[in-house]
Amino acid sequence: NSGVIILAATNRADILDRALVRAGRFDRQIHVELPDLNERVDIFKVHLRPIKVDTGLDVSFLAKQTPGFSGADIANICNEAALIAARKDKKLVEKQDFLDAVDRIIGGLEKRSKLMTPKEKETVAFHEAGHASLSWFLEHASPLVKVTIIPRGKSLGAAWYLPEERQLTNYDQILDEICATLGGRAAEELVFKKISTGALNDLERVTKQAFSVVVFFGMSDKLSNVSYFDSSGQADYNFTKPYSEKTAEIIDIEVKQIIEIQYKRALSMLGEHVEGLKKLAQRLLEKEVIFTEDVEEIFGKRLFGEPVLTSDEMAENAENIKKQAEL
Repeated sequence: NSGVIILAATNRADILDRALVRAGRFDRQIHVELPDLNERVDIFKVHLRPIKVDTGLDVSFLAKQTPGFSGADIANICNEAALIAARKDKKLVEKQDFLDAVDRIIGGLEKRSKLMTPKEKETVAFHEAGHASLSWFLEHASPLVKVTIIPRGKSLGAAWYLPEERQLTNYDQILDEICATLGGRAAEELVFKKISTGALNDLERVTKQAFSVVVFFGMSDKLSNVSYFDSSGQADYNFTKPYSEKTAEIIDIEVKQIIEIQYKRALSMLGEHVEGLKKLAQRLLEKEVIFTEDVEEIFGKRLFGEPVLTSDEMAENAENIKKQAEL
């Protein structure tokens, strides 16, 4: 009856002692999801209030560039964009300042001093062009927003895509994502007839996705409608697996088969568009940074999903917003 309410927050509720969250202690739990597109728009508006921004700035565009960002991440972007504009002695923070801030926070600082041989640079260009090409042609893959071969942080290249925000994911969507992720290595093999170590993160990601398809989501042929997902979060601490050695062998075969099929699919699709792939990689070598319009100019309009705005179309929208504000 003291009128005191105790609140606590954690990012790892799954590893808390159950005695702590039982009835009578922290018995009411509120799960806060990462903000969706509309919520990110509202969060941006809050953090933009103390900042002098260009009147033509489209807040919804900024929200689309930040899928999976938390409120703290968005606040960080706004602060970073203001610092970038201040270093350039600008009176207003513009769209490019925010894009530079997103690049810096996601990819790290530019490291132009990191030396790459011409051959390494060409390999990185084709690797990123492979991802971008497949993402353009696959229905459920996220279309390209921007790709660069300027080293950032620990990476030699980086790409930004515009993922569709969905609550449920089906089998075809996962396969398209795996195929697009394998596009980098497939492009290397197709063009150079050899592969490099640059696909490490890609392979790690597709292996986890394929494993989830088989073990968690029950989507494989031989283990359909069966899930070994541990919702308690204690799987990492168990010394035994919830399935037999024979099942483990089936899982290994199924995971490898999913990845191999999608890799062959990636090779086939890039083979059909190899000339466009080469043009895209060459443009990337020349400009170091390419955008949606570069891909569209080479491959044509994307057939699937919502239309991806080019920078010119974004600029036109911003100009219209600016005119409306003046009225």
